[in-house]
Amino acid sequence: MSEINLDEYIRKVPDFPKKGILYYDITSILASPKAFIYCIDRMVEIYKDRNIDAIAAIEARGFLFASPFALRMQIPIIPIRKKGKLPGVTLSKKYHLEYAQAEIEVHIADVPKGKRILLTDDLIATGGTLNAARSLLVEGGAQVPEIFGIVALPFLDYQKILAPTPVTSLIQYHSE
Repeated sequence: MSEINLDEYIRKVPDFPKKGILYYDITSILASPKAFIYCIDRMVEIYKDRNIDAIAAIEARGFLFASPFALRMQIPIIPIRKKGKLPGVTLSKKYHLEYAQAEIEVHIADVPKGKRILLTDDLIATGGTLNAARSLLVEGGAQVPEIFGIVALPFLDYQKILAPTPVTSLIQYHSE
């Protein structure tokens, strides 16, 4: 696997979604097969020997990275979706966004009891959504030994809310 500078493939959009926010857009990774393959290859390299039984992914861009990873690792993918998107019996969790409240769900039947689930999303900012997702998986009887993101923003202090679970990312930005 050849090393690439992933930063070159992440578009930075000032003042989105509101003034004063610098948005790290990973869609430019998806537009580059070279960068996208690099991300999946790195995920496999990191987790191939860690006894991961399944991967849980946050809607929607988390699905894009988790799906090829799950296929390569030959493990199940567990979708974590916004409330009202999953039929059947679900576990749900409300959590706070900066100015609102949101809710996510997972099918109870999809959470393997006692198994080790890698939890992933494309970008880790404050950690609120991932914290809620981790709670759902644990409530469903799974273990969440690690959280993974392509991009992480440690200056938003996600470590505090996600501790003690280790967090791994391919690239970190330390200030806006």
